[in-house]
Amino acid sequence: MRIIDKLAARARDNQGKPTVTIAFLGDSVTQGCFEVYLKNDGNIETIYDPRHAYHRQLQDILAVLYPSVPVNIINAGISGDSAVSACKRVQRDVIARQPDLTVVCFGLNDCGHGEAGLSAYVDSLAKIFRDLRAAGSEVVFMTPNMMATEVSCHLPHNAVRDIAASIVHSQVSGMLDRYLNAARELCQQEQVPVCDCYQKWQRMQEGGVNITELLSNYINHPTREMNWLFAYSLVETFFTA
Repeated sequence: MRIIDKLAARARDNQGKPTVTIAFLGDSVTQGCFEVYLKNDGNIETIYDPRHAYHRQLQDILAVLYPSVPVNIINAGISGDSAVSACKRVQRDVIARQPDLTVVCFGLNDCGHGEAGLSAYVDSLAKIFRDLRAAGSEVVFMTPNMMATEVSCHLPHNAVRDIAASIVHSQVSGMLDRYLNAARELCQQEQVPVCDCYQKWQRMQEGGVNITELLSNYINHPTREMNWLFAYSLVETFFTA
């Protein structure tokens, strides 16, 4: 990928080459959301910890590989976002910053719209990919983590358990798989590299791993440790795609 060439060029000539910029366009996982809790007023709140999100962990890995190269990170993740709404803000939040590479990750919230929302999801991803490329950014589509496969015993509040039940349905019914398969087909058509983290989560489940226990909110946010999987997988994609 061109991003590796740019990192290597900057490492060879720190004075003469521009700073490398990587942007991340996604939802709450991209933003750096982890646990959820019920407030006294009955509303549900999320704990934000961007220091342990995968964009920061990727930056740490690149600092090991290219210690002399400053990498500018743009986190354009928004909790609750989808490909459809991100399509409307990609110019403002990403393209205007002129990134060398943009990592796009959507599907977790999108699949909640069911079969009726699938075409809008694919069309929005296509427009995001094309707009980014037209602006000169390299693009990688990263598939998300698996969501909860059961309503966890760790969720004591009915309001949170109801949310979890809806999420579990989208996961075990195969709706998230349906969305991501459509996204992979689109990426093949558009020649967009895919960093397929979802497939790795599936393989872990096949190997007997309890997926729900790998989620910090026991619903859809990976633990801080599991965010490293995204970071390492992205580096692997950079060098192999």
